[in-house]
Amino acid sequence: MASASEPKTLQSAIIYFADPDNCLNFLVARIFRNGVFCPRCGAHEVRFLAKRRIWECKAKHEKRQFSIKVGTIFEDSPISLDKWLIAVWMIANCKNGISSYEIHRAIGITQKSAWFMMHRIRLALDLGTFHKLGGGPENAVEVDETFVGGKLRNMHKDKKIIYNKRGGAFGKTIVMGLLDRGRGEVRAKVVANVSRHTLQPQVEKEVKFGATVYTDELTAYENLRHKYAHDVINHTEEYVRGRVHTNGIENFWALLKRGIGGTYVAVEPFHLERYVDEQVFRYNNRATADNPMNDFDRFSLAVSNIVGKRVTYKELTGKEGETAF
Repeated sequence: MASASEPKTLQSAIIYFADPDNCLNFLVARIFRNGVFCPRCGAHEVRFLAKRRIWECKAKHEKRQFSIKVGTIFEDSPISLDKWLIAVWMIANCKNGISSYEIHRAIGITQKSAWFMMHRIRLALDLGTFHKLGGGPENAVEVDETFVGGKLRNMHKDKKIIYNKRGGAFGKTIVMGLLDRGRGEVRAKVVANVSRHTLQPQVEKEVKFGATVYTDELTAYENLRHKYAHDVINHTEEYVRGRVHTNGIENFWALLKRGIGGTYVAVEPFHLERYVDEQVFRYNNRATADNPMNDFDRFSLAVSNIVGKRVTYKELTGKEGETAF
């Protein structure tokens, strides 16, 4: 939770992080919880150079001096911390996402820099987890998949014919999702296809043995009955049968597609995984009666996860010789 001096709204965050010392102190409290140490050698014997707001390791080795950005998603970026932190706040709290053009206009950087910045922030939104789904008070887990891509009605007549011949989903990217009803937690990832060999191992990896699993009538889920209490809803006949339905995970698909279609307009399949992680982060950290998260809580959680995550512009684009800023 935020202390009395820490920001609780975007407006107060802009004012608060305009002070470089506030930026530094805020990050130190979340990155160096057990004291500042050298990211090169791990030594805790460092001295702070106040005029430059950097540290110097007392051990003898290369690159003894380091800033708060080293080892984080901010590393090697000339963009100041106040702009980085406001961008993190906005992407962590905008329900339908926020475009790189909005970030570019809001904090005064180029759109290209904003696009690269947002992909780096999305790495911090992938929190990871160790527990399996279906272990809470209500052990029911909904499993479903969706196709992300252009709408059939917007395609040229020739492309419509090809899509219909190949099943209506040819060329789209498949995302598989699981919703734990008890915890209200979603996990989702891009998958190659909807075959049994692809989907069933994902369920086994994420769901606790013996839990109740609800799916649609897709044949790829048929063998789940050997390890789970598996029940199926046939969407050609009904959408709800008592507690058997997949409406919860389909609600998440609606949120995901609203962000992709409304905010980002178009997303390359190569980048889709990071956009999925972004929406999963906001969904799993939404405000509920059991989890009263606020904007600062989500922002602080994202900032606490920035260490050890780097992606270069070359990795994002596959282009040689281009720089991000």
